[in-house]
Amino acid sequence: MRAPTLLSLMLAGTCNSVLAAGVLDDSTLDVLSRNFYLDNKERSPSSKPHKEEWAQGFIANFDSGFTPGTIGFGFDAHAFVGLKLDGGKGHSGTGLLPVDSDGRSERDYSSAGGALKLRASKTTLSVGEMTVETPVFDTSDKRLQPEYASGFLLDSREMEALHWQAGHFTAFKNQDSSNGRGDFSGYGASTRHNAIDFLGGQFFEGQPLGGALYTSQLSDTWRQYYANLHWSPANWMLDSNIYRTEDQGRAEAGTIANTAYSLAGKYSFAAQSVTLAYQKINGNTPFDFVGGDSIYLANSIKYADFNGPGESSWQVRYDLNLASFGIPGLKFMTRYVTGRGIDGTHAPQDGAYTLQQGRGGRHWERDIDLHYVVQSGPAKDLSVQLSHVSHRANSAQAGDDIDRVYVVVEYPLKLR
Repeated sequence: MRAPTLLSLMLAGTCNSVLAAGVLDDSTLDVLSRNFYLDNKERSPSSKPHKEEWAQGFIANFDSGFTPGTIGFGFDAHAFVGLKLDGGKGHSGTGLLPVDSDGRSERDYSSAGGALKLRASKTTLSVGEMTVETPVFDTSDKRLQPEYASGFLLDSREMEALHWQAGHFTAFKNQDSSNGRGDFSGYGASTRHNAIDFLGGQFFEGQPLGGALYTSQLSDTWRQYYANLHWSPANWMLDSNIYRTEDQGRAEAGTIANTAYSLAGKYSFAAQSVTLAYQKINGNTPFDFVGGDSIYLANSIKYADFNGPGESSWQVRYDLNLASFGIPGLKFMTRYVTGRGIDGTHAPQDGAYTLQQGRGGRHWERDIDLHYVVQSGPAKDLSVQLSHVSHRANSAQAGDDIDRVYVVVEYPLKLR
C-alpha cells in the first residue's frame, strides 16, 4: 500500500473517531407525527367560504453534539412532509396546506433545512435555517409545519444569571410553504429583501423573580424595544410585558409611535388556577410584529391578538388538571377575552394601517381546550388536543365572526 493511501485511511479513521466522539455520540434524532384537522365556519352576514382541511405531517429534527476542542463544531437539520387527507376547492385556506392557482389545497408539500453551529464554552453560534424564540422575533408552531427563519443566532449562557441572544435573519419560511423568502410580513408592514435584527437577554431564568430586555429592528420599517418583569411567590404568578415601537429608516409602513403593555396575575390552588389579565395599546396604529409568535402580550391568544390602535382588553381564564380526579394526563382550559376602544381613524395617511379599522371597534373571543397525553403503555406520549374557538366583532374592529374547531393528534418518536 502506498504511503499517501495509508495516510488517507489513517486520517479518515481519526476524523471518524473525532466525529463519533462528539457530533454523533451526543446527537438526538426525533420524528413527530402530527395529524391536524381544522374547521372554520364564518358567522358574518357577508360570510366567506367555509374552510375545512385535514392533513398529516411528519417533522424530523436532528440535533448533533459538538466536536471536542476549544471550539466545537456541529450541525442541526430538519425535514418536513405534509399530506392532504381532505380539503377541496372552496374549503382551502386554513393555513394547513399551500393553495394552488386554482384555489385548491395542494396534495402534498415538503421542505428541509439546517444550520451549522460552533460552540465555545457556553456560547453557541448557529448559521442557517432554524426556529427562533425571542419576544421580538419568534417563529411559531401552530399548524402542520413549524415556521423557520434563515440567518444567524448567537446564544450565550456564560453568566449564570444572564441568558443573552443576538440574531440577524434575512428570510422566512411560512407554515404552509416549502421555501423561505426574504419577506417579513405583519399586520400592515411588509419588508422584502431586507432583514430583522435583535439583541437582548433574560435575567434570572427559572427563578421566582426575573425579567427580560430586548430590542429589534425591521429594516427601514420600525425599531422595537421590549421589557418583561415576572414574579412567582408561592401560589401566585405575576407577569408584565411592555413594547415600544417607533418607525425607522425609510419608514416603509409609515409613521409609528406605539406603546403596548399587559399585566397578568395567576393564582393556583389544588389542581386549578385562575388568571386575570389586562392589555392596552397606546397609539394610532396597531401593535405590529413579524413572525407568528412575536407578541408576548397576555391577551394574544388562539385567534385574536387584541392589538388594535387604542384597544383595551380584559381576560379571565380557568385551568383544571384532571389528574386529581383520576384521569392523569387530561387538562382542561377555558378563557374569555373582550376588547374595546379601538380607533383606527387616526392612522397616518402615508402608512400601511390606513382604514384598517374604524372608530368604536370592539370584539371578544372564547376558547375551550381539552388536552390529553397518554401516560404509559405502547402509545405513551401520544397526545390529543381538541379546541373550540369563537370570535365575534363589530364592523369597526374589522375582524371575522367565526367558530373554529381544531383536532390535533401528535405522536413523538425518539429514534436516537
